[in-house]
Amino acid sequence: MSERLPIIYVARHGETEWSLSGQHTGITDLPLTKAGERTAHRLGERLAGLTFAKVLTSPLQRAKRTCELAGFSTVAEVDSNLVEWNYGQYEGRTGAEIRAERPDWQLFRDGCPGGESPQEVAFRADRVVNRVRTVQGDVLLFSSGHFIRVLASRWIGVEPTVNARSFMLSTGSLSALGYEHDLSRPVIRLWNDTQHVTAASAAADDTSESAPSLHSRSARS
Repeated sequence: MSERLPIIYVARHGETEWSLSGQHTGITDLPLTKAGERTAHRLGERLAGLTFAKVLTSPLQRAKRTCELAGFSTVAEVDSNLVEWNYGQYEGRTGAEIRAERPDWQLFRDGCPGGESPQEVAFRADRVVNRVRTVQGDVLLFSSGHFIRVLASRWIGVEPTVNARSFMLSTGSLSALGYEHDLSRPVIRLWNDTQHVTAASAAADDTSESAPSLHSRSARS
């Protein structure tokens, strides 16, 4: 019987005020909204029963808080490579505002003045890929939208400048990277799963309902 191949689960942080307004949120350290916190609780329920050999989170509070509310803060390690794209002069601006000045601008091709280039973000993503591929077992990552899209591109060995813009990703979503047949064939197993986000939105109507209890998690060394 063949050995089970590892899976890398990737969670995007919950909703923030800027994700609602469509403003580019790179290194600005915003908290989750109440809706974002509810989604993080539901994400924990979505992951219930899974065991991870390693849990890593971005140092930004929106990712760390999502990790905490999902029930993994006691076993998570901070990895600075998981931080969101540094948007430089475009931090806090919407895509519409930027394209009013640069109609042909594309983040994954052009990067941001005063911030990171696509190549610099891809370099960080490669570091994450190399790290998680050394782990014996499943891994759980908490990060941000544009970085995760670059990470997925690098996982399967394609250039983010061409492909990452096609990977739509919602706040609070869960994705999974893995392999087909053997370790030489990396694949995307799951993308932008938001079933728990829908459940959290439905539950928000009942304000008297207490938040679901968190289950303790363990990580194998």
